[in-house]
Amino acid sequence: MRNAFARAMTEIAQERDDVCLLSGDIGNRMFDSYKEVAPTRFLNCGIAEANMMSMAAGMGLSGLRPVVYTITPFTTTRCLEQIRTGVAYHEAPVVIVGTGSGLSYAELGATHHSLEDMAILRSIPNMRICTPADSNELVAQLRQAITEGKPTYIRIGKKGEPDLLPEQTCLAIGKANLLKPGKKYLLLGIGPIIAEALEARAILKKNGIELAIASMGSIKPLDHQFLHRCINEGYNHWISLEEHHQTGGLGTTLLEWLSEQKVKTVNLERMGIPDHFVHQLGDQNYVRKIEGINAIAITKLVQSL
Repeated sequence: MRNAFARAMTEIAQERDDVCLLSGDIGNRMFDSYKEVAPTRFLNCGIAEANMMSMAAGMGLSGLRPVVYTITPFTTTRCLEQIRTGVAYHEAPVVIVGTGSGLSYAELGATHHSLEDMAILRSIPNMRICTPADSNELVAQLRQAITEGKPTYIRIGKKGEPDLLPEQTCLAIGKANLLKPGKKYLLLGIGPIIAEALEARAILKKNGIELAIASMGSIKPLDHQFLHRCINEGYNHWISLEEHHQTGGLGTTLLEWLSEQKVKTVNLERMGIPDHFVHQLGDQNYVRKIEGINAIAITKLVQSL
């Protein structure tokens, strides 16, 4: 996904001269093509993320379209005050991109996990929270965010994630998409971890269970029309799947929505990281397994329902 981001930024920088890219001392070689087309609009701000976010806010309020990019925990929680006060309060047209979201950097330990970012930023007014499932959705959301000029956070994976959304899919901020139809059981996911759900679906199908799978695309805004349609189509067992703590992310957002809409016909099960720090070290697949958010865990949950 990060390579797709670099390519998209290069194309956008050629199309408009107000786009600037601020990096927190990562991706320098990855942005070589960008620097060739916009050498004066690339700023390596070093490991000074709070300063970088304040720079972006000022640039945005001066008529530019800054995009801030670095590893997810360092572009969110490390500079939270600057996001809240500098970007969101002033509604500055800043796009914040966090790479390596969730457990992408699982082998580096809790300092590099981003399992609280959506919960924290979702509580800030004026902030949009985008969670693309693949590179195509990322590019669509990035272009829309830059064009519309609203404070937007986009959390992406690292590298090598597969394309999950079918061709001709309508991709936009606040637009959910049904990837696979099913009966009764509906999994609502965000981000590249939806690949685990697709694997689980293949296993369940052999046992006669048709699991529907949807990509929400963003949690703020939420696609209300899509959720109402899912209820009307008879999906009364929902499962939320996210590479994030269960607290404050997609699952919480859906619980709030069901309560506000006074929906009593839907049972929701939340799949995410429990309320603890992840101390086990290993690659992303290993930690997903021990935390119970991989294809096998999804299969077992659906079978138990």
